[in-house]
Amino acid sequence: MIFFAMKKVKTAVVGASGYTGQELLRILLRHPGVELVCATSRQYAGQKLSDLFPRFRHVPGADLCFTDSDVEAIAATGAEAAFLALPHGVSVEYGRGLVEAGIRVVDLSADFRLNDPAVYEEFYGKPHADVELMQEAPYGMPEWHREEIAKARIVGSPGCYPTSIILPLVPLLKAGLVLPEDIVVNSGSGVSGAGRKADISLLFCECNESMRAYGVPRHRHLSEIEQELSEAAGEKVTITFTPHLMPVNTGILTTTVAKLKPGTTIEKITACFEAAYANAPFVRLQGANKPTDTKNVTRTNFVDIGWAIDARTNRVVLMSAEDNVIKGAGGQGVHAFNIMFGFDETEGLWII
Repeated sequence: MIFFAMKKVKTAVVGASGYTGQELLRILLRHPGVELVCATSRQYAGQKLSDLFPRFRHVPGADLCFTDSDVEAIAATGAEAAFLALPHGVSVEYGRGLVEAGIRVVDLSADFRLNDPAVYEEFYGKPHADVELMQEAPYGMPEWHREEIAKARIVGSPGCYPTSIILPLVPLLKAGLVLPEDIVVNSGSGVSGAGRKADISLLFCECNESMRAYGVPRHRHLSEIEQELSEAAGEKVTITFTPHLMPVNTGILTTTVAKLKPGTTIEKITACFEAAYANAPFVRLQGANKPTDTKNVTRTNFVDIGWAIDARTNRVVLMSAEDNVIKGAGGQGVHAFNIMFGFDETEGLWII
């Protein structure tokens, strides 16, 4: 029997020392189609990956040293792909230079998720620095944008909250089973969603055994959520969204309530989900009247979705759970990468 080695794509992770960067490294170091050639961190330049993240000791490739974040230096490594795990407003400084160097980019910030520069400026407080490239980038949700992702030079990977909201709502809006107005969403996220930074409000004693709402009344993620929901509905969709901080490391739990259109039944909703996600390996449909639980999705690239009808109010209750730094960030980015480079889209992501 003859075995053929899988093609390896030389890959860089820019901003590799944060929570999302760490998850990207964890996935990519054991991805059979990846040769990790560059990991950047200004703070930790010169240190080995395994020194900063001892969990990677003795893992092949983890002796790679962090380097400074310089486009020319990244290109000099021979990288064919780059993940940008950088803050909003910083990724855009790298996008143009990398794609012009022939490197295909998956950006995990919000810099390339939107297609309307006016909306970007409204929600992020400043004009976009590269409107042309922003409008070129497809929204990197594999379940709904596979074809655009496959051809893209640069992809704007979705945010964690948006993933948990868009995936349950889009099929129902496309099918006309729910009304596009008066949609209310409440989500809770683990503390890692705020990033790996020093902040008094994120200290253990401030978060443990407590929950609080934040980003009220207009969280930045509303911009991409409403963009994708409006596209699905074929008309402008405006929702009420309240995020909450949960006293856990990772995980997102979202409950969405939407008004049913006349004639919508639980059977129609179930059939709609089953048709929409029949070929979506990382969407797990729990079924009617079955809640979701973050403990079943943390450390995985799955999103679980359940649903129920409240006959008293004629509303559907959608429940979803995911890991915010994997399905909501690094894992979803690798899913897009797999599509871009012709791998099986699940490659490296069967983590449970």
